[in-house]
Amino acid sequence: MSRLLLNCDIGESFGNWTLGLDAEVMPFIDCANIACGFHAGDPGIMRKTVGLALANNVLIGAHPAYQDLAGFGRRSMAYSAQELQDLLHYQIGALDGICRAQGSRVSYVKPHGAMYNDMMANPAQLRAVVQAVAAYDVSLPLMLMATRDNSAAQAIGDEFGLTLWFEAFADRAYDSAGHLVSRQLPGAVHHQADVIVQQALTIAAGQPLTASDGSALHLHATTLCVHGDNASSVAAVRRIREALNQQAQP
Repeated sequence: MSRLLLNCDIGESFGNWTLGLDAEVMPFIDCANIACGFHAGDPGIMRKTVGLALANNVLIGAHPAYQDLAGFGRRSMAYSAQELQDLLHYQIGALDGICRAQGSRVSYVKPHGAMYNDMMANPAQLRAVVQAVAAYDVSLPLMLMATRDNSAAQAIGDEFGLTLWFEAFADRAYDSAGHLVSRQLPGAVHHQADVIVQQALTIAAGQPLTASDGSALHLHATTLCVHGDNASSVAAVRRIREALNQQAQP
């Protein structure tokens, strides 16, 4: 990829529950991480969100999670490697089937919530996720967190011949290792639009961020996660898109 792609978790409504401003944010992103029914979403929401992504020429990604609808997929759960792979194949296949019915396909995979965090903390779990995606379709990139040193994750991806897309965040603070600062700590989440847009541009330019301990932090990212769950976040995404477009001009 020659430019930083904006990705957004999307399609997370369920039944009578509405979450996110999907239609408002979709025109400004490159990649839609669509919930596959285990932490959010349902068949109808998946179908509508796929159609919305296709209408806006947005790449469709599977956003699989632990089977934890009540906890929105944010609670760690104990699965064997085989069980984890079964969960992934079930969810990727469900979204891929809905895509095929609309003349498209899933283009990449980004795990959600606790599954995402757990695989970044546990190399054995990351291996199981990489192996699952490669077994389903080795041409599908896997999105995972960019840190100070991506080499260990890259080695696992290379072992299975899987492309990795490393993801950074415009609205989160980082520690010196390139991990996200816990939301329990002050300053972990950036709320000012100017700060969020500036961090996005810094990452896109390959320039260092300032970690929580004051050290310089280089993140080698291919995609940037943005959020579109309220009007102010949609406005921030629009500003990021406009700023990145201006940055890309010669």
